[in-house]
Amino acid sequence: MNNQINQLILQRFGIMFLTLLILSFAIFGITQFLPGDVAEILLDQANTPEAAEALRDAMGLNEPAITRYLKWLIGLFQGDFGNSYVTGEPTVNLVEGRLANTLRLALVASAIAVPPALALGIWAALYQGTMFDRIISGVTVGVVSIPEFLVATMAVLVFAVYLKWLPALSYASEISSVWDMLRIFAMPVITLVCVNSAFIIRTTRAAVVETLSAPYCEMARLKGASRIRTVLVHALPNAYGPIANAIALSQSYLLGGVIIIETIFNYPGIARLMVDAVATRDLPLIQACAMIFCFGYLILTLIADVISILSNPRLRK
Repeated sequence: MNNQINQLILQRFGIMFLTLLILSFAIFGITQFLPGDVAEILLDQANTPEAAEALRDAMGLNEPAITRYLKWLIGLFQGDFGNSYVTGEPTVNLVEGRLANTLRLALVASAIAVPPALALGIWAALYQGTMFDRIISGVTVGVVSIPEFLVATMAVLVFAVYLKWLPALSYASEISSVWDMLRIFAMPVITLVCVNSAFIIRTTRAAVVETLSAPYCEMARLKGASRIRTVLVHALPNAYGPIANAIALSQSYLLGGVIIIETIFNYPGIARLMVDAVATRDLPLIQACAMIFCFGYLILTLIADVISILSNPRLRK
């Protein structure tokens, strides 16, 4: 059995590597079609045909696209994402600090969102059909339907403009105390928690409700098991797979889907760095950020797949 599980996990690693390879080709290809000439944008007022041509030669932009892709791909395997076109620094140095900021924001939002969301989802499934379940379902549907930018905008209007409790921009000033840190992180975290909690609650409730309809759960109830015992002991262990996938998807959103949040609140994360790189046509930086997003998503999906395999024997065949 252990060999079978190990083989399945190795297969998932192989699929992840192949997917990442395909994504690298897609990311490199898409960035080549960004409008505007990189050399002309960088030269700005000093742009002349001769200077632009010399700069393209220096950056290797006149080489065939397949040659540039292979060089870039070899660099990825060596941990070298290339140098920024704008600053000339290695993109790794530019990404490190911003990635740490995004991960810090994601971890804080996850720590606040995931435990209560799981508890509310299980509680709603436990009392399926009651007024509490209907309220939870209605609220989560409403929250899921609201775009992130609207939640962020409303948070700015309420807490920053009208109440003046929180700053409208994150990291607008230096953090000198725990209170400053809480105030600066508050609105981005509130926005992310609202959007992700609703998704986790609905997925958790659906997974537990579906498991409760299984024959073994009905047999447990016929034998006199309480509702709570039926959910926690019999239903919940078999719902780990869908719940793990829901959490993985929500965390991947926190890593790669916070572009709107970081832009609205001026938060110096990797998503904001990518937006700035698109504005300046800094192709190596765009490609590095996109690959980090894809790698993070694939890792989280792989973890969810492994949890599903370990919790559900049927998936091992």
